[in-house]
Amino acid sequence: MGDVLVHTAFDVLAWVAAGAAAWWLSRTGLVPFRGPAADLAYLAAVLFGAGLGAVVFGTANLWLSGQPGFARSIEGAIAGGILAVELYKRARGIRLRTGARFALPLAVGVAVGRIGCYLSGLDDFTYGTPTALSWGHDFGDGVPRHPVQLYESAAMAAFALVYLVQARRRNAFVIDNGFYLAVGFYALQRFAWEFLKPYAPLLGPLTLFHLLAVAIVVYAAFMIATAPRARAAHDRAFA
Repeated sequence: MGDVLVHTAFDVLAWVAAGAAAWWLSRTGLVPFRGPAADLAYLAAVLFGAGLGAVVFGTANLWLSGQPGFARSIEGAIAGGILAVELYKRARGIRLRTGARFALPLAVGVAVGRIGCYLSGLDDFTYGTPTALSWGHDFGDGVPRHPVQLYESAAMAAFALVYLVQARRRNAFVIDNGFYLAVGFYALQRFAWEFLKPYAPLLGPLTLFHLLAVAIVVYAAFMIATAPRARAAHDRAFA
């Protein structure tokens, strides 16, 4: 019960930290909030897609790894949220890119939330494989393991720091493509850490989350590659 409470507390803290980051961005004006910022249906699509993706992919990975029960996945939440929003925008005929506001909140939320995963121990099933490295952590079974949750937390905290520096320098590329940079970086580092987790492979040595990470990287790369065309269309529409 204590581990559940710790995880829940950090889940709440992650949402609060992400919300604070979004509020700060809106107050500073560093990142323009284009599109349906106050559209409740848009926000509902984000939350529904993220929630469904978190449970579907988290649980699927659990079952593939021979573990009973249900689980949630941050990576699944990101993929589900992206898919839901893209479908919503297509249905509504929205052509603006609306993700810029989520880059910093996403990085901050993951950095905080993963600490909760680390503190939750073995029951969370996010621990790493055994290691002889000096920083290996015993999660309660007497086996030093890679603290992959902290690797991920540190990676996303570093991204948040670099993003902040570049946003304050008014780096147009980083500001315009912030969300795609955030999810692309998240997927790349997640792909690396997946080799240090005890999840069952699905395709050769690759797990379900490896394959999902590849899909997210492809999405991010495509959106960044087509960004100049999207910006030109936006400028013409509002000229």
